[in-house]
Amino acid sequence: MGHDHGLHTNSVHAGQRVDPATGARAPPLYQTTSYAFEDSADAAGQFALERDGYIYSRLMNPTVETLQDRLAALEGGVGAVATASGMAALDLATFLLARAGDSVVAASDLYGGTVTYLTHSAQRRGVDTTFVDVLDYDAYADAIDADTAYVLVETVGNPSLITPDLERIADIAHDNGVPLLVDNTFATPALATPIDHGADIVWHSTTKWIHGAGTTVGGALVDAGSFDWDAHAADYPEIAQENPAYHGVTFTDRFGDAAFTYAAIARGLRDLGNQQSPFDAWQTLQKLETLPLRMQQHCRNAQLVAEHLRDHPNVSWVNYPGLADHDTHDNATTYLDSGYGGMLTFGVEDGYDAAQAVTEETTLASLLANVGDAKTLVIHPASTTHQQLTPEAQRAGGVRPEMVRVSVGIEDPADIVADLETAIEAAVGSA
Repeated sequence: MGHDHGLHTNSVHAGQRVDPATGARAPPLYQTTSYAFEDSADAAGQFALERDGYIYSRLMNPTVETLQDRLAALEGGVGAVATASGMAALDLATFLLARAGDSVVAASDLYGGTVTYLTHSAQRRGVDTTFVDVLDYDAYADAIDADTAYVLVETVGNPSLITPDLERIADIAHDNGVPLLVDNTFATPALATPIDHGADIVWHSTTKWIHGAGTTVGGALVDAGSFDWDAHAADYPEIAQENPAYHGVTFTDRFGDAAFTYAAIARGLRDLGNQQSPFDAWQTLQKLETLPLRMQQHCRNAQLVAEHLRDHPNVSWVNYPGLADHDTHDNATTYLDSGYGGMLTFGVEDGYDAAQAVTEETTLASLLANVGDAKTLVIHPASTTHQQLTPEAQRAGGVRPEMVRVSVGIEDPADIVADLETAIEAAVGSA
């Protein structure tokens, strides 16, 4: 009887064995564009998707495949596709699931780049988006119609830090014959596995905590293998009908539960060219081995920093899912395991200018746009990550003028606290 490996073991071992050619234990870097076929029959079989193998690294690469298999194991999926960035992964999902005239139903508190993609890039292709209050479950049901291609939410909102009731949203989506796409970037599979709660596709920016060192951009889609594409073949022709762009292959017939994964590779990566490079996948694999350990420290530090800032006289509020008075603390406790994440936000008493000044006064924390780094990072979302949104849209997304976003690193917590305290005092005095 087989034994299912746990989180820590899968982070280190899933998708890879000792290299049979050399005995190398670490995942090799296959930095190559293409691969020699055994013979012409092998070449023809691979191009027809009738044989496994590697044709060209825009489609498949052994190093990238190891990362994909590891992410699928960690999330509990049947397959995964690694992309050049998190936004490339979203674009890939939209390419497969939506056509001109279709629509997306999305939570209103999404990452600003996601909102901009949906309201501009996707809209230019004829795909509209209806945004609903992330916690208004009736609104999801009301917004879904015959043209809805997918429902999109985040496990932990960026930067609202709201955790919705994923199972309830999944039930609403499935009752209407629509897949649920969940951005699990802020939680990572070390804290949450949305597939266990009804997600059909899990989306990641692997740039963030999965890599965790601020050197490598990447993204991924993990396929739960749970959505019945055949039952909705008219709505998802790329996956469940004869595909004229791939000599009539029907991906559900050929690949079963993993149809979305293989359609994403053979149709999406082939035509869009948004694949992850072997080198980036190799770097991400190295960092992924320590994901559970790093997340423990991120969560521990964030909890301590949040509790300390709550008592600061120049801080008007603190937003962290691990605080008992957080609006969705109960949901976070249900869906997050072993911690509440490494992100927090807080309000500076003197408002917009003072909040901006805090981000300029830190010396340990860096002012930059990334999150999920081993180093503590700060930013003022209203003037940066969400500046393209109207003030009303910012509010709907959980962004306030006085808000500072902190991606809490793995440094000594006392040093993080001291740095923020000094910055707040300097900023309030100068504002």
